[in-house]
Amino acid sequence: MRQIAIYGKGGIGKSTTTQNTVAALAESGKKIMVVGCDPKADSTRLLLHGLSQKTVLDTLRDEGEDIDLEDVLLPGYGAAKCVESGGPEPGVGCAGRGIITSINLLESWVPTPLI
Repeated sequence: MRQIAIYGKGGIGKSTTTQNTVAALAESGKKIMVVGCDPKADSTRLLLHGLSQKTVLDTLRDEGEDIDLEDVLLPGYGAAKCVESGGPEPGVGCAGRGIITSINLLESWVPTPLI
């Protein structure tokens, strides 16, 4: 399993770069999972053909701890698996907490690598 992290300050094209990289890898036949970590939850929108995906944190807040993988994972372009971690309102609080919660939850569902 290989992991790629794309990060940096706001407005530099991280979401666009991520979505284009995922699309290219999916077209080359790779099994891909993208976990969007943007508090605006738009890191997977183009891969989902414009669909705004409900985040892991929003799902946990609305439905409690008893959720299934299918509640937060959607198939996207080229069969890429798409998840948005979510977080606090942009500019408020720590988005890292949402990322950690999401990754821990995903790892608890899938004991072997998704990729």
